[in-house]
Amino acid sequence: MDISKTTVGNFQSEIRRRIDDFIEYEALVSPTEFANKAGIDPSGLIKMLKGQMKITLATLRKISDAYRVNISWLVTGEGEMFMKNDISNEGPQDTVPEIGYKDGSPYYDVDFECGFDELMHPGAPNPECLIRMPGYEKATMWCNATGRSMEPEISNGDIIALQWIEDPSFLPFGNVYAIITTNGLRTIKRLGRSEIPGNYKLVPTNPEYDEQDIPADKIYRVYRVMGSMKSF
Repeated sequence: MDISKTTVGNFQSEIRRRIDDFIEYEALVSPTEFANKAGIDPSGLIKMLKGQMKITLATLRKISDAYRVNISWLVTGEGEMFMKNDISNEGPQDTVPEIGYKDGSPYYDVDFECGFDELMHPGAPNPECLIRMPGYEKATMWCNATGRSMEPEISNGDIIALQWIEDPSFLPFGNVYAIITTNGLRTIKRLGRSEIPGNYKLVPTNPEYDEQDIPADKIYRVYRVMGSMKSF
C-alpha cells in the first residue's frame, strides 16, 4: 500500500484508537512521554488524541521512526503492529560486547529449545562467562538460538539476550518472546493478536513456517528477546 496516497482523514478515529492501544501495549506512563520520544509536541498530540486536531502523515512517520511501528497498521489496522525484520536490538549497533567474569549478564552455552531446563530461573549457576553490553543491562541471561523460523531476524546459532517476564499476564503484541509451554515445549516467536479468545498468535518471520495459536494459560514461562548477535 502506498501510504502517501492514503486519505488519512478517513481513518482519524481508528488511528487515534490504535495510537492509544500502542501506548497501552508499551506500558508508557503518558501520552506526553510517548510524544517526547517521538519528537512530537505533547500538547499537539493530546489534541490529536482528543479529536481536536488532525493526525498528519508527518506525525505518523515520527511515531513509526521512534517506535518502529508499521504505518500501514496505524492507518488501516492491517498487518503487524511492528515493522518486520526488527527485534528490539536495544544497545547501540556499533558497540562490541565485553566478555568477562566480573560484570554483566550470564551467558550459558546452551540452546533455548534444548537443554534449557536448569536455566529457567534467574541466577542459575555456572555460566560460561558474563556479557556486558550497553543497552542490555536488564538482560536476565544470554543463550543460544536454534532453528530457522525467525530468520533473518534471528539465525540458527545466534546468541540471544533474554529478559525474564515475571508476570506474563499481559504481553504486548509485536515483541519477540522466548516461550516455554506448560508441557515443556519451547519456541521463539513474535506475539500477535489471535482471533480466538484467550489465545495469542505465534508469528514466525520466515514465511516458510506457519503461524500458530497458543492459549494464554498454556504459557508457563516467558522471556522477552531483547536482541541477538552472532556467536563469538
